[in-house]
Amino acid sequence: MGTRYYYITTPIYYVNSVPHIGTALTTIVADACARYRKQRGQAVYFLTGTDENAPKVHQVAQQQGKPTQQFVDEMAEVFARTWQALHIEYDVFIRTTEARHRKVVSEVFRRLRAQGDIYEGRYAGWYCISCETFFAESKVGAERTCPDCGKPLEWRDEPCYFFRLSRYTEPLREYILSHPNFILPEVRRNETLGFMAEGLQDVAVSRSGTEWGIPVPDDPHGAVIYVWFDALLNYLTATDWLERGDAYLEIWPPNLQLMGKDILPRFHATIWPAMLMALGLPLPETLYGHGWWIVNKQKMSKSLGNVYQPLEVAQELSQASGCALPYAIDAFRYFMLREMPTDSDAEFSLEGFETRYNGDLANDLGNLVHRTLSMWHRYFEGRLPDGVHVDEGLAALFQQQVARVAEAYEAVDFPQGLREAWEIIAAINRYYDEQAPWSLAKAGNMERAAQVLYGGLEAVRLMSALIAPAMPKVAEEIARQLNLPGVPQWDATSQIGALPAGHTLQPPQPIFPRLGKKGG
Repeated sequence: MGTRYYYITTPIYYVNSVPHIGTALTTIVADACARYRKQRGQAVYFLTGTDENAPKVHQVAQQQGKPTQQFVDEMAEVFARTWQALHIEYDVFIRTTEARHRKVVSEVFRRLRAQGDIYEGRYAGWYCISCETFFAESKVGAERTCPDCGKPLEWRDEPCYFFRLSRYTEPLREYILSHPNFILPEVRRNETLGFMAEGLQDVAVSRSGTEWGIPVPDDPHGAVIYVWFDALLNYLTATDWLERGDAYLEIWPPNLQLMGKDILPRFHATIWPAMLMALGLPLPETLYGHGWWIVNKQKMSKSLGNVYQPLEVAQELSQASGCALPYAIDAFRYFMLREMPTDSDAEFSLEGFETRYNGDLANDLGNLVHRTLSMWHRYFEGRLPDGVHVDEGLAALFQQQVARVAEAYEAVDFPQGLREAWEIIAAINRYYDEQAPWSLAKAGNMERAAQVLYGGLEAVRLMSALIAPAMPKVAEEIARQLNLPGVPQWDATSQIGALPAGHTLQPPQPIFPRLGKKGG
């Protein structure tokens, strides 16, 4: 077997509407994780894509007067273009209408039916088209609305195939309890165990009355496979499981599967691992369910008019501040990661975004880069003299903070990781205030001025590496101004004082103009 890849996935997204800040959050977190792993020299396999076989997707296509296949083709392109515009470098963009995926889903269905894990029965109960979820009578109140999204439910009474999920309740519970990192954060693990407390019920895995979807193999009634059974298998399809023999194990199992909290207990943390157990396949290393963005203390909803499109937010910032669009997009990525809802939900607001932009990016990071390079050009013509090194105490602080950033990134805790990185900026600002390199230069003490400024320059170099998972284009621009061949790899962050005597620096260019001072 060849290289073992670090396999990262996002959910595949329904194409009934365009990407928004909720789907962008998951995908940006996944991209930041992938970039961090690549910085550490790991081979990465990063999967995202679109879920196209849902009845609600078919409904939206009909409402727009388009053939469903044409509609999903157009929407898949919208998602792919949006992610590329947000500097997301996925390795595979999978679509559930692909022939290779249909082949995998059909084969899994056949295998599980043959071994008795899928059986024929009859479903009578409530169904939410919006959530693509069946609900038992005991879960539905007198209002007959979805307990998850609040929309009206439909009564369904039809012949159906069931997956014997109940068979895997105890094996799955034991696995969760013996693998503490299987479901993260811990609050999601507890939610899942609570969801399982009364035992898992067998789940319907087919639907009648629609032609849109993957047909149930050899079914005389023309049923299609339930969209969640179909969709979860995309993670397996992307490894070429059926075609590669044991070579698929270069990728499988996933190391990190990211998703919003709403699709974790009911689907990814129960049905999905049970399907894998039934197939005799290794389970994912970690399922990570983050919280939601809320707006004005309410869940995002088109009817409330509080749904934000990520590119529009970045474009508005660029126009208002004069920040180049690639860096404004990175600023949006930074905000997503810095304010990322982990255990609980988090408030999204344009005011909060603008505050982070002016404070963290314009005042802190942008100012550190610009003032440091400006002083090097003012006092040393942009060239490092002989004999410079980082003061011992400052070097120790750098090493400490780099280790703390790495620890947080490893744990998918980007808010903490970025806080730890910004401690380097705060330390250098204090260092400059204490040492006053401008006063040293004015007094003719150029040797000490160079020493102090070299500490600042090293902070800038380290920051270009530490922010790269979050802000790849900004990291590249900082590296360019430092006259480096590229953004430093992670192992270069352990080499304090890597810039040699004689190294020349590019003239400083502002990266983050403050809001309210367009072009200034």
